[in-house]
Amino acid sequence: MQIRYLKLGLIGVSSLFLFACSSSPKVSYQDPNKIETISADYGVTDLQMLAESMTRSLLQTRVIMNSPTPPLVTVAPVKNKTNEYIDTNLITNKIETQLLKSGQVRFAVKATDMSTQVGELTRQNSGLYNKETVSKIGNMEGSKYRIEGEIGSIVKSDKNVKDVFYNLTLRLINNQTGTYEWQDEKEIRKQQRR
Repeated sequence: MQIRYLKLGLIGVSSLFLFACSSSPKVSYQDPNKIETISADYGVTDLQMLAESMTRSLLQTRVIMNSPTPPLVTVAPVKNKTNEYIDTNLITNKIETQLLKSGQVRFAVKATDMSTQVGELTRQNSGLYNKETVSKIGNMEGSKYRIEGEIGSIVKSDKNVKDVFYNLTLRLINNQTGTYEWQDEKEIRKQQRR
């Protein structure tokens, strides 16, 4: 009798284990450049389209093209004016990366990263390091230009359709004069049917 209960118990535990294993999620790698259309919400394809369009436009401006040396630029965080969570750091990082790869622009430390930069300079100039090898305080370069912008959206929906319009606007500002040297926008419209 006890053996029978033991066998039933083992069968029950084994069944639970097999059920748990069979219901685990299936994970696979996908091509990051493949168009993603899971929903009308902001996604990977939108990020790539926005960054590529803005980078291409910015590299064609007279300020960048006619500069004898790559101008020094800083980037302000893109403002999210949509009603959904969008990690705007991904937008600015992707644009920065593409611009740096072009070799036509250099970047100064962002304002959000300045405390880390100052901390490193303070650490190196603490007297613990050989003075000939440390980065000297007072030699950081100020950026001539600043990139800033915002992403906004308009969402319309009824019981059958969700329509989402995204607009990313970026501008290049001369830090000394406060003038806009370039501005462009990229629009994306997506529709999801139920």
